[in-house]
Amino acid sequence: MARQCQLTGLSRSGLYYEPQGESALNLTLMRLLDEQYTRTPFFGVLKMTDTLTKQGYPVNPKRIRRLLRQMGLEAIYQKPNLSKPAPGHRIYPYLLRHVVITRPNQVWSTDITYIRLRTGFIYLVAVMDWFSRYVLSWELSTSLEAAFCCSALDHALRHGHPEIFNSDQGAQFTSDAFTGRLEAENILISMDGRGRALDNVFVERLWRTVKYEDVYLKDYSDPPDALRNLRSYFNFYNGQRPHQALDYRTPEAVYFGIRKKPRRPLRGNFS
Repeated sequence: MARQCQLTGLSRSGLYYEPQGESALNLTLMRLLDEQYTRTPFFGVLKMTDTLTKQGYPVNPKRIRRLLRQMGLEAIYQKPNLSKPAPGHRIYPYLLRHVVITRPNQVWSTDITYIRLRTGFIYLVAVMDWFSRYVLSWELSTSLEAAFCCSALDHALRHGHPEIFNSDQGAQFTSDAFTGRLEAENILISMDGRGRALDNVFVERLWRTVKYEDVYLKDYSDPPDALRNLRSYFNFYNGQRPHQALDYRTPEAVYFGIRKKPRRPLRGNFS
């Protein structure tokens, strides 16, 4: 073993090191941050720090900043230099300003959110049709690698092909693997301005709905429990939950119209 470590350039201590998860305190803070962010997504690091301090958790901004980054959360507000592209990736313009959405498969969008568990956390990505609010696909992952986003996109494309696909400027959606799939299908790519989460407002509303109506109520114990409950909830959301904005029709009814409904319920995956 020592010789193998020498040949590969690894240290013996590094070979046997097992990374430690977040502490119990940090997990508690992340749960509180998630709830506060769902209520007030415009709170930045300082306001989040102040809020937790008033709840009896004397934390400093450095810890809160790290945890928010770990959770993939960023305060919603207008930031300067919005036209500057992220280094290393092509940033596409936002194509939906003043566009009237009139039919299914005209515009799809996607986003990632943090899902808390009793002893940890995972990430959820979903692809939604803007006109009908129909959730075309979703997937869970324990990391923010691009692979689970690409998998969700592949499953969504089984339903059809949008004219425009909108996302934020996250590394998962600006990756060559993700944008390459869209370009190969001749789909126009649209990206939100940096810090402008309201450019993707329908998915942001979906996250609020999912968390208030299922995640916070059931308090998922582990990834398999999250998978089971989210699978049940998204089938309810698509096929049974009426939307006021849809004249109290369901997303499934609006998306499929007179076309035949799906033969089987929507099933998410875990990457």
